[in-house]
Amino acid sequence: MSAVQRAIAARKRPKRSDKRGVALVMTLGAITVLTVFLTELQDQTAAELSAALSERDALRAEYYARSAVNLSRLLIAVEPEIRKAIPIIGGQIKQIPVWEFTDLVLGSFNDPTGAASFNSTINADATSGKNLGLTGGGHYELKIIDEDSKININTAAKGLIRTSDRLGGQLLGLFAPQSYNAMFEGRDVDNQFTDRQTLCGAIVDWADDDEDLYACDPRGTSTSASKGSEDNFYQTIGLPYRRKNTAYDSLDELRLVRGVGDDFWSTFVDPDPTDPHKRILTVWGQDKININTANPITMLTIACTAEPTSPLCTDPLQYSGFLQAMSLIRSFTQGAPLFQKADDFIALMGGTGPIGPLLAGPPFNVTPVKFKSPAEVRAQIGVLSKMFSIYAEGVVPGFKRTTRVKIHAVVDFRSAQEIGDSFTPIAGGANAPPPQQNAAGLRPGGLTPQGGAGSNQAAGQATPEQLAAVMAANPAGSIVYWRIE
Repeated sequence: MSAVQRAIAARKRPKRSDKRGVALVMTLGAITVLTVFLTELQDQTAAELSAALSERDALRAEYYARSAVNLSRLLIAVEPEIRKAIPIIGGQIKQIPVWEFTDLVLGSFNDPTGAASFNSTINADATSGKNLGLTGGGHYELKIIDEDSKININTAAKGLIRTSDRLGGQLLGLFAPQSYNAMFEGRDVDNQFTDRQTLCGAIVDWADDDEDLYACDPRGTSTSASKGSEDNFYQTIGLPYRRKNTAYDSLDELRLVRGVGDDFWSTFVDPDPTDPHKRILTVWGQDKININTANPITMLTIACTAEPTSPLCTDPLQYSGFLQAMSLIRSFTQGAPLFQKADDFIALMGGTGPIGPLLAGPPFNVTPVKFKSPAEVRAQIGVLSKMFSIYAEGVVPGFKRTTRVKIHAVVDFRSAQEIGDSFTPIAGGANAPPPQQNAAGLRPGGLTPQGGAGSNQAAGQATPEQLAAVMAANPAGSIVYWRIE
């Protein structure tokens, strides 16, 4: 073939494009796409794993806290049995505040640190016990607060003059010291002037069920106290609500009352948010304040409620001396009850009894308070607690975070049946003498018919009503408030 023919043939053949490097480009593109996909998959998987671990730790922490609540209820329920097992010298103690020793008593059910505290208390090793302590890391933190040691602002919701006056007197006694004058002489959080009586009346009016303005003058000594119907103060200053005229649902609701601001809250309600023992007011509790567990400020308030003009309530030195003395005495007794009855407190304030002379002598020099109406003091105080707040926090440590779940439960033991009164079927016959029975018709420690000889009810059986009454009387109390966060 000549050169010309070869040139012509070459022109007729199609030219092939240069495809070198295409495979490399495709490979790099595939790697890029896979890298993005795997990165997104890894991030999603890591997020899901983190969420799963967080949910797991939160669930563990919640049940640690729930366990602490249940253990607290059990501890309070067995208090009568603990008290019966301790020999008492010098009188019958009505109640031992076992809830003040949760770290020691319940330590064996906590983490190894709590178990070590418990072991040191009993001077023994409880690690060999079965089903004791928390495994897998984590622990619970627990505080049991006696709500009956506080001033219950919900007593005004009873709608009785005597209960409103009792609360009014307690609030005025709490506000009485002259060191608080600046708080009541300046403008409040609502930019209004609110004196002691006005603020006291506002707190009572929020909870009572009538439309009458409460003057907060329980002794009828003031000539300037306002009377008449409740006004529209809250609407006047532009607030979108009015008085509730029913019980407080929570202590935080007190912030809605006129004149209640941060200064008032940190002084008279909750001086230390990290320590609920120092809280002064409550919306739970009985009519009477447990004088054995009340803090010194509440004890002073009770005295000033009955005798507001005594030197203890008007002299700052006497005021601080009383607080120091009672704090010192409480530190010596380590939680042991000081009073067996209300008259013991009256004797203390009068400078008599076992502790009264110590209070009246140097270095405290507290002037004895002679109550004109001891019955008025007895109506305010008691020596038993039946309402408790349980603050339980479950803690689970993690790699980069610590999970915490808090539970606040309020438990009512007023209708709780003592564990020692639990019922079990007992042997007996139709001719057996009728035993002593409790309110449910059941013999403590055994189940017997209400009738005696000739009863149609067989021995060792109970009616449905009896069983329902016993089941309703839970020895661990009834939960009336529950909050988890």
